Amino acid sequence: MSVYNRRISRQDRLFYMANDLFLLLILLAIIYPLIYVVSASFSSPNAVVSGRVWLFPVNFSLDGYKAVFASDSIMTGYANTLFYTVTGTVISVILTIAAAYPLARRDFKPRNIIMLIFAFTMFFGGGIIPTYILVKNLGMLDTRWALILPQAMSVFNVIIARTYFQSTPSELLEAAQIDGCSDIRYLVSVLLPLSKPIIAVLALFYSVSIWNSYFDALMYTNRESLWPLTLVLRDILVANSVNMSMMQNVDIDTLSAKIGLSELLKYSLIIVSTVPLLIIYPFIQRYFVKGVMIGAIKG
Repeated sequence: MSVYNRRISRQDRLFYMANDLFLLLILLAIIYPLIYVVSASFSSPNAVVSGRVWLFPVNFSLDGYKAVFASDSIMTGYANTLFYTVTGTVISVILTIAAAYPLARRDFKPRNIIMLIFAFTMFFGGGIIPTYILVKNLGMLDTRWALILPQAMSVFNVIIARTYFQSTPSELLEAAQIDGCSDIRYLVSVLLPLSKPIIAVLALFYSVSIWNSYFDALMYTNRESLWPLTLVLRDILVANSVNMSMMQNVDIDTLSAKIGLSELLKYSLIIVSTVPLLIIYPFIQRYFVKGVMIGAIKG
């Protein structure tokens, strides 16, 4: 008999109702801020400042987006962020797989020691100043590589990839070795085609991290032509912030317009910086879920 056709006890029915209600509350808590941000970004500055925006846009306006894209540096920031995200993700995924594969091989003797050294860096780091000195001595200051190489590999992602590789049947490696397949050929021709889920997970983790990163750019670059989108948007937001000490001699209408535009910019900038990732995620969702589950429950 199907589980859906069997008789459900009263206790189970109450549990399912409470569970559905709890999940509904979580959904509302997550989705309402998103709806509010989108609605506020398409509302007029006065409506946003006066708090009249609750669920739908009030006095539909594109002033926020016009103010954002009026800056010539926006498209440069977009191009830089796309370059950092694509290049950084490719490099990071390659390095992560190159590190995780030998650590997943049981015939690799020093794998436990190397894994211990890797794990040590998760809890203890050199700090900002030593890292800055290292980047400077390597000649990467004010270059694109300063935003890609220092954070190119995450130990957490190495552990996830290693766990996934360990879950693959050992008979595949034995059969490949009998056929005279080298380790690199086995990795490229056999293991990687079977590892699309974990590659999608690694690519998503790295791309989201790089896309949202701005601290490295703030620390290692001085040229605006190298700034990623997040730093450009931060600069626009700071430039449009209201300093009350400088507004003492400004009339009320000008001050109100300044405050309204500043508030409106916050929501417009959130939408501008998150839309690309929201568009990409649905296409890799199934690989993402499968890769996380397999990497989490097997090892």
